[in-house]
Amino acid sequence: MVDEKVRIEQFAARPGRRFDLAGMDTAWQGPPRFAQLSERKLKKTAKKFLKVQVKELSDLQERLYANDRYSVLMIFQGRDAAGKDGTIKHVISGINPQGCQVYSFKTPSKEELDHNYMWRCYKALPERGRIGIFNRSYYEEVLVVRVHPQILKAQRIPEKLITNDVWQERYEDINAFERHLWRNGTIILKFFLNVSYDEQRERFLERLETPEKNWKYSDRDLHERGYWDDYTKAIEDMLEATSTPWAPWYVMPADHKWVMRALVGHIITERLSALELKRPEVSEELRATFDNAIVQLKHD
Repeated sequence: MVDEKVRIEQFAARPGRRFDLAGMDTAWQGPPRFAQLSERKLKKTAKKFLKVQVKELSDLQERLYANDRYSVLMIFQGRDAAGKDGTIKHVISGINPQGCQVYSFKTPSKEELDHNYMWRCYKALPERGRIGIFNRSYYEEVLVVRVHPQILKAQRIPEKLITNDVWQERYEDINAFERHLWRNGTIILKFFLNVSYDEQRERFLERLETPEKNWKYSDRDLHERGYWDDYTKAIEDMLEATSTPWAPWYVMPADHKWVMRALVGHIITERLSALELKRPEVSEELRATFDNAIVQLKHD
């Protein structure tokens, strides 16, 4: 699925560069040699590759936990029905639950609105040795809130602080926040799942027409679809302003779910492998006690 001709950098939004979503192939399905595969064979190939990535990620997570120096924060953003839940479910399926935590951020509560917009995410950050996953995040504050500015008024921020520069100021705050995390040992992996307008329609129809999936549908989904162009502008501005050397955005082609999941798994394992994490070495003093301990246990 991913070979020597595929580099994760090709999916990264370049810091400070204008990003054009219209120029992205949302139906990317791998290197050219996969172009002729049927949908069934493509899915089978992607699932097989993902299985390998999940196994490798399990080992990397164990080393991360044992090393206890770094933490990992994965952020998943995307339009409705882009596949965030499914991607998280399948990519982390092999991770020890003790070393991972997932947070899904919904409409802020009254308590959360009485704090700054970063507060609820800040207190959910992973500690050293653990992987934290955000299903949506503080980036909603420059996406949903930007498309629906009335939400900003409900946040009770002093009016004089809400200026025409408010979005640029939030980009600056987010970049500074993420740089602070990076400087203290948090590896930040940000994924924007890029689904096409047509594919989103098909997924909404599937939710409506399949009884087992009815629970996934909300009238709000169709309402927000009406703001497609507004969201596109907000997304492009966000990618341009907040893809940084310490926390780059990876824009994932999301029309083929299994290909996207395999690619996300590949990027995660590549980034964590680069840390060259090793399990802690046992001191000579402790190792010297092993023989006695073995003897005692065998005769217990």
